[in-house]
Amino acid sequence: MSADLLNGAARAPAKTPHVSFEFFPPKNADMETALWSAIRRLEPLNPSFVSVTYGAGGTTRERTHATVKRLVEETTLKPAAHLTCVGATKEEVDDVVRGYWDAGVRHIVALRGDPAGGIGASYTPHSGGYQTTPDLIAGLKKIGDFEISVSAYPEKHPESISLDADIELLKRKVDAGATRAITQFFFYNDLYWRFLDKALSAGINVPIAPGIAPVQNFKQTAGFAGKVGASISAALSRRFEGLDHDPETRRLVAAAVCAEQVTDLINRGVNDLHFYTMNKADLVYAICHLIGMRPTAQAEAARVAAE
Repeated sequence: MSADLLNGAARAPAKTPHVSFEFFPPKNADMETALWSAIRRLEPLNPSFVSVTYGAGGTTRERTHATVKRLVEETTLKPAAHLTCVGATKEEVDDVVRGYWDAGVRHIVALRGDPAGGIGASYTPHSGGYQTTPDLIAGLKKIGDFEISVSAYPEKHPESISLDADIELLKRKVDAGATRAITQFFFYNDLYWRFLDKALSAGINVPIAPGIAPVQNFKQTAGFAGKVGASISAALSRRFEGLDHDPETRRLVAAAVCAEQVTDLINRGVNDLHFYTMNKADLVYAICHLIGMRPTAQAEAARVAAE
């Protein structure tokens, strides 16, 4: 993030970008209610797609499938289902993929996946499964002409030996058939532009959408950032200092920080933004409003009628 952004001197966005949203499958009835409240709130913004995550070790497989199925049947949204190599044979994964195709899903987010022990645990591919993300992508392409998104890491994957090694892996994913990359979240836009330069130099020519994480809870975000290798500066930390027990002020500060970041990205030519919503709509909706997005009257009327 530039000094101008930290000083709050971002210009109004020059144009309205395309956006997409990420959700995770709920664990219980209360979380189910919260998820669908967020979905209904954001649906009128007409995102390019919405993705549904897949838990470590495939632990949310059935809940992910159920959420995607409901998105297809009950909303106007275009769901992208996360799919991993972890904890399943090729035949089991292929059955899931065929089920998605039959349900009308045409977009898969193909990932290696975290081990069952979570981020930082040792990764061992299933002996009868897809071994790598490029392998998974090749398998997907044999089943259907899916749009395939993959992950990218502007500050390198925590398990990678270098950023260059990450770029090489991304190139293999694209060569296997990936049509888009979505980055892990970051807070400093220069890291994103550095990554884009390296990707272009490696011959990667698919869109690479920046992943944006509005700070719902700074301590939680900082903890997760440490696990995935996303840096947080002292200057950014100071913005949230003393707000652990002041959620109202924290939301206002989070909105300002996120709006500055995305406005800078848009003004420097970014056309697509991917928001990690944490199944909460208000902050994401506010950011989208600030960058010029508006629901259609028809969509907003349908949302109100559904409440």
